[in-house]
Amino acid sequence: MTVSRYQIHDPSAIPSPALLFYPELIRGNLSRMVEIAGGPERLRPHDKTHKTREILQIALQIGIRNHKVATIAEAEMAGKTGVADVFLAYPLVGPNCDRFARLVRTFPQTRFLACVDDPEATIRLEAALKAGPAVEVVVDLDVGQHRTGVFDLSRAVALYEQIARSPVLRCGGLHAYDGHNNHPDPEQRRRTVTEIVHRLEELTDALQRKGLPVPRIIAGGTPSFPFWAAATLPNLECSPGTCVLHDHGYQSKFPDLDMTIAAALLGRVVSRPMPERVTLDLGTKAVGSDPPLANRIALWDVPDHRIAGHYEEHLVLESPHADRFRLGQEVYGSPAHICSTVALYREALVVENGRVVDRWPILARDRQLTI
Repeated sequence: MTVSRYQIHDPSAIPSPALLFYPELIRGNLSRMVEIAGGPERLRPHDKTHKTREILQIALQIGIRNHKVATIAEAEMAGKTGVADVFLAYPLVGPNCDRFARLVRTFPQTRFLACVDDPEATIRLEAALKAGPAVEVVVDLDVGQHRTGVFDLSRAVALYEQIARSPVLRCGGLHAYDGHNNHPDPEQRRRTVTEIVHRLEELTDALQRKGLPVPRIIAGGTPSFPFWAAATLPNLECSPGTCVLHDHGYQSKFPDLDMTIAAALLGRVVSRPMPERVTLDLGTKAVGSDPPLANRIALWDVPDHRIAGHYEEHLVLESPHADRFRLGQEVYGSPAHICSTVALYREALVVENGRVVDRWPILARDRQLTI
């Protein structure tokens, strides 16, 4: 990795840790996604990765009109930004059913799609929407991750029929997220997509024989994105997310994706407690801590290091070159998981030509905006 591409010419006045966004690289990733998908109409990128109004605006500028979100706050952000079509790909339970109903009524210019995988949840959502307007509902399928979704195809058909009978719900299609399909071997990922496509074809045929429409199939994440893009399913929408910003984790595991890291972290040396140790201010409150410790972050300008410890405010490294680093020295890197890292920051510093030119709020990091 060439760190000079991400460095700020004069970072002396910038507090660390800091999250950095690079608009030119973000735009390049979005354009590459359109190219892989075969057109913006076949894309529904997942906005949970960046949670920012400004990146949504870039996507809209290049023709990406349909989006996918994980929270009502993200859906509200999309509505406020003027996104035409938003799929909330998360089970709605408890008060979130009523919040979703208010969201639909607050932004009538945006079509919001809900997601269900259970008959009881469908009844609760229907009750929340009884005052209208009618809403399209997508059936979430369990295609192998076993996290949410309907696994049995006969149950999926029954749930789809339940939606069709509702006076306020409409059949919106199917959702097939293959989060388990993350093998480093591209051929293995391709085979898994092919197996899921066969299941989707079987289910779609069963629904159409009953006269039920399947207006869209929303499928895949970033690792499987190119293989879903190559599928010939009708009304298919690909929903990658991470590759909008990309990160060290996906770049090292999936080099075939041909995306560019478009976000970085700026940290500083805060201590040199031992001859071969250096401590940075990139603790777990600055770097997503869900990946394994050894590969949690790639530091581009710290040679031959290993992570010795990761605490709330401290990242402790061991390196035979630790004595090269002075207190306060800037360090740049990429987290293994950019999505969970972005959510730790209130704003991203926008960098162009080595200078900070703007600040973009991570608007939807809050669970609740106003709805």
